[in-house]
Amino acid sequence: MLAKKVFYEDKHLENERLELTDKGTLYFLGHNLTLKNCTLILKVAASNLFIRDVRFIDCTFEVKQELKNHQQWIRASLKGCRFKGRLSGCDFGYWPEYGNQPEYQLGSIEDCDFSEARLDGCRFMGCAPRTLTFPKWPCFTILDPVRRAPELLSARWPGGFRPIVVEGPYRDPPSTAAVALFAPAEAKRHETTPEAFKAVIEQFDGIVY
Repeated sequence: MLAKKVFYEDKHLENERLELTDKGTLYFLGHNLTLKNCTLILKVAASNLFIRDVRFIDCTFEVKQELKNHQQWIRASLKGCRFKGRLSGCDFGYWPEYGNQPEYQLGSIEDCDFSEARLDGCRFMGCAPRTLTFPKWPCFTILDPVRRAPELLSARWPGGFRPIVVEGPYRDPPSTAAVALFAPAEAKRHETTPEAFKAVIEQFDGIVY
């Protein structure tokens, strides 16, 4: 059976509540869409959510199902927004090198609040992290990781964890301004404990936790 498709495009919406929760539906946000003071309820997989050429202003995102590996936030402008819920492997901000299409030139993020979110492996590209509010421990956020790579990689992280990848095909882009991680998840992957991570984190300035 073909999936149902719902389009939000070529309009300006204010003070609306959008429930993107039907697992059998593909949701398309864009083109030329502006949402202001809207609440978006997200309860679908990343493969059901398409974002392109969207301006989100003072919106709230309530993520009811963990949103995994959703890179399309970099095709949107996010200003003054609040995120709640679990996000992993998501990228935000300005990362034009990701794709040649015009919408990749439009990404941005500023003045957004993730304090009620759980972030793991989420990167913030080409932005000013000081304008963002990151979640507290057991999440931790490494600021300016590419420039600080020698310092960060000189520490003895538990379980062979590497806070930044600077070589090879999976290296983090130079525009990576911050990366947010969830200590219990990283500890499980590396067969160690969150406390072991915290002991290393406490040695550094420039890590928010």
